[in-house]
Amino acid sequence: MAFVFSNIVSKCCIKSLEDAFLTLSVTGSATQVRERHVLGPKPRLRNPTWFTKKLKSKTDEELVTPENEEFVKEVVQDIYNKPIPIQKELITNIEWTPKLQRTGVIAKKIGVYPLWFSNGKRTSTTLLQVLDNHVIRYYTPEEYDPPRKRVGRIYNRKGCLLLGAEGADPSNFTREYCGFPDAALPLGTLLTSMHFQVGNYVDVRGKTIDRGFQGVMKRHGFKGMPASHGVTKTHRRGGNIGGGGEKGRVWPGTKMPGHMGNRYRIAKGLKILRINTKYNVLWVSGQAIPGETNSIVYVFDTKLPLRKPTKPLPFPTYLGDIDENIPEDIYDESIHNFSNPTIVYDEE
Repeated sequence: MAFVFSNIVSKCCIKSLEDAFLTLSVTGSATQVRERHVLGPKPRLRNPTWFTKKLKSKTDEELVTPENEEFVKEVVQDIYNKPIPIQKELITNIEWTPKLQRTGVIAKKIGVYPLWFSNGKRTSTTLLQVLDNHVIRYYTPEEYDPPRKRVGRIYNRKGCLLLGAEGADPSNFTREYCGFPDAALPLGTLLTSMHFQVGNYVDVRGKTIDRGFQGVMKRHGFKGMPASHGVTKTHRRGGNIGGGGEKGRVWPGTKMPGHMGNRYRIAKGLKILRINTKYNVLWVSGQAIPGETNSIVYVFDTKLPLRKPTKPLPFPTYLGDIDENIPEDIYDESIHNFSNPTIVYDEE
């Protein structure tokens, strides 16, 4: 009797569920819900800094009279044409220690050039021209309010030094460098290539070249499939991504096609092999510095613990006179200077 009663109840439940689904299909209220994947923002496609922008007239010539234009120019000159007061009281009684953090500079990537070691081996270097760097402002540790704040108690708070270059667009030629208060510089202080020394290591930060949407062979260096022997339309594909079984999904970090470039990257531990003091050019080892030619990069002392300088650096910066007798080209000990003789004979 109980078995018959349970069968009747199960049939009634199944019939009620079928009626409910039929009513939902008729009314159209049954919808399919899928997981929503939130992707990060796409990188902005920005033109290089040397690209000339087209000027668009935003004012109507009929509404603005010549007298009004002259008046506006006078007001702008009175407000923004004031020179920055140069303070000559520099800090000179502080000795440099490896724990002190100096400011960096703004440079321009101008090309790749070969150098030769004393043993005859050839090496490729990248030329970085230090632009007309001047100190615009210094924020004390109490005034500086970074956008990204560290969690927890902060010891040894750092200040912020604002640099400007070439007196151009502040959005392209200004840079903030955090450092200790002992490395603060007065307003108007000039930073040249002598801020660094030959033989030291630096880190270079720049924006990589925008390549657009690329496949796995160009983006990640995949080998690809053979060109023949039964391969059909899978010559440049990525292949299996290993998402079977319990892990039936795309794992985070899987190398797949996507946008390539237009990202800020840092090349760390690059050695300075040569310095030209006349044109403020640094010869840095390697040719994989991020950015196009004539792009803006940021150069600062390396953060790698095994490549930090051991000899004292000019702190807070090079304080010598510009007219001082310094050599035009300074080479590292391992680099061959072509102005020196290559073959030397002993006198008999």
